[in-house]
Amino acid sequence: MSYLALAMVFLTPAIAVAVYASWRCRLSVRWWGATTATIIVLLLLTIVFDNLMIAADLFRFDEDQLTGWRVGLAPIEDLMWPVAAGLLLPSTIALLDRRGRAGSGRAA
Repeated sequence: MSYLALAMVFLTPAIAVAVYASWRCRLSVRWWGATTATIIVLLLLTIVFDNLMIAADLFRFDEDQLTGWRVGLAPIEDLMWPVAAGLLLPSTIALLDRRGRAGSGRAA
């Protein structure tokens, strides 16, 4: 399995959960802005630290399993992980928070 295929196994459900959370919880533009900003920060940190770790020869990739596109030394496939995390975690929290408020049973 290529690195791209493996990343897609995790990115696809993260996108699905984000779409479902957006529909179910009617997530605002502000929520999406904050989530986008978080993903951008995660991407920048990933680019910087992946490049440093690859340059220090802390790990290597099987070149046959890569698409060949890179950002510095880091393969583009490595950037899918922070996108998946940046979508999945806030979306899951939004869904759980909505259920908690809806099922709180507080009397008016």
